[in-house]
Amino acid sequence: MKGLPYKIAGLLLILFSLTYGLWAEVPELPIIEQSIRNLFYHVSMWFAMVAMMAGSFGNAIRFLSSENMIRDRRSISLAEMGMFFSVMGLLTGMLWAKFTWGAWWTNDPKLNGTAITMLIYLAYFVLRNSINDPRKRARISAVYNIFAFVMMIVFIGILPRMTDSLHPGNGGNPGFNSYDLDNGLRLVFYPAVLGWILVGTWIAALRYRIRTLEE
Repeated sequence: MKGLPYKIAGLLLILFSLTYGLWAEVPELPIIEQSIRNLFYHVSMWFAMVAMMAGSFGNAIRFLSSENMIRDRRSISLAEMGMFFSVMGLLTGMLWAKFTWGAWWTNDPKLNGTAITMLIYLAYFVLRNSINDPRKRARISAVYNIFAFVMMIVFIGILPRMTDSLHPGNGGNPGFNSYDLDNGLRLVFYPAVLGWILVGTWIAALRYRIRTLEE
């Protein structure tokens, strides 16, 4: 994505979600109470993370079909942003867990799946740094990237829905859409998701340009 408008739009959407999300009216739910506002920050980070990793995954596939090093540089740049969002999502999630479940970390399949997914992607970065030949590194990394993305979908998207989980929308628990009777949560949540994706894409593009100049 090129041009100033999408960058400004991303920043404005994030500013809107960060401010309006703090004083907008939210449903008064048992246990969760006002901490439901973290939906605008924690969950939007995860959506942005999945979007970044999906973009990295797509560029990895396109590299394998074309051997175009541009695709490799885009893939790693998007993966870096995806890892950033995963760390931010994990930290905001731990804060939320402390005030709703009483502990920073619980034996929850989604939390454990998230930890495993982050370790898988950390291994991806270690793998890249251990190979000196650029094309060999790009090919092996692209194959591993595909594996990592599939594992991410399994660990954070499929397994938690098949087992007991504390997370809303998983393990038989109702999702937040069942509480959003007046669409007030969506009014902040969707702009937050879009804003973080736009800003994440912008930063990834900067990382790509820096990497292109270095190489």
